[in-house]
Amino acid sequence: MRDVAVIGIGMTKWGELWKKSLRTIFVESALLALDDAGVDHIDSMVVGCMSSGLFVGQEHLASLLSDYLGKNPVPAARVESACSSGGLALRQGFIEVASGMNDIVLVGGVEKMTDVTGCEATFALGTAADQEYEGFHGLTFPGLYAMMAVAHMHKYGTTREQMALVAVKNHDNGSKNPLAQYPFKVTVDGVLQSVLVADPLRILDCSPITDGAAAVILCPADRAKKMKKPVIRITGSGQATDTIALSSRKEMTWIESTHLAGQKALSMAGRKIGDIDLFEVHDCFTIAEIMITEALGIVEKGRGGKAVEEGLTSLKGKFPVNPSGGLKAKGHPVGATGVAQAVEVVKQLRGEAAERQIKGAKRGLTQNMGGTGGSSVVHVLEAE
Repeated sequence: MRDVAVIGIGMTKWGELWKKSLRTIFVESALLALDDAGVDHIDSMVVGCMSSGLFVGQEHLASLLSDYLGKNPVPAARVESACSSGGLALRQGFIEVASGMNDIVLVGGVEKMTDVTGCEATFALGTAADQEYEGFHGLTFPGLYAMMAVAHMHKYGTTREQMALVAVKNHDNGSKNPLAQYPFKVTVDGVLQSVLVADPLRILDCSPITDGAAAVILCPADRAKKMKKPVIRITGSGQATDTIALSSRKEMTWIESTHLAGQKALSMAGRKIGDIDLFEVHDCFTIAEIMITEALGIVEKGRGGKAVEEGLTSLKGKFPVNPSGGLKAKGHPVGATGVAQAVEVVKQLRGEAAERQIKGAKRGLTQNMGGTGGSSVVHVLEAE
């Protein structure tokens, strides 16, 4: 299996992009990645997108996006794994290059979510849950994560203030990211007094509805070394699944798919969690980041809330989590999130993250998941 490197990254500002279509925002990010890589052709293209059919009424993205990027007749594929579609696209692109099937692969992620009403967006996102046993009874994702939050609070003593501190931290990081949808700071009181969505979660505990895209270019590492630019290798890739229904899990307070995917990625990379300098994780809700830090082994079970409170996961902490602002502040166009996480890690490992730069960062980890953890994808990236 060949070593794989990221040679190009591209991402534009995320938000409510009323004047741009899905194809436009994808092509803009893909062209930036191609320009950053300094290449004029690709051998293959993989695109992560969760639900373009429900959000904009468009399927068959492989043909659409390769056409509008001007890359026909390149082999292209769209992959879906709910909110981890972007992470899965990255894994599939990694496998293509590592296997020797293709040399230069464009991996993209895209979602256009604001062209529908709030109710329609809620329905589209809800398809990532169990429709017969959860959706049928009226459960939405805020409701599911609210149950996870209540269970975690009851079992481990996690507090409402600790969850609010996740939002405070990530918005502070996001205020340093010019591409973030919500680059403003919030306070604990502001979070606690914001509109109640699903008790105990409030609107500032929730990631937003977002339009956006991101792209990376992959190639064999030995080829990347000849390009006279920093070589960022993907040294580990892990994927795992769990029950789609939260009620079928052994523990409502534990994300097993993330735990297993993280172990696989770290094992492939030959690293331990303490070797990682920064983390981009799937904070779709504030409680999610707390549980993910536990599942990855950054902290022990039940210690995720305390870790935020003690500053362990801040920019200057021992284990910086979501320096980009995370899904919470950067935004969450569901199909693009996993690719954008890799874009941020590459920036950090190149030393290009400006105000939010993690000093001396050499290794980063991305964790992207679908639903309440029914699927998870983890990658380890390292600078040479």
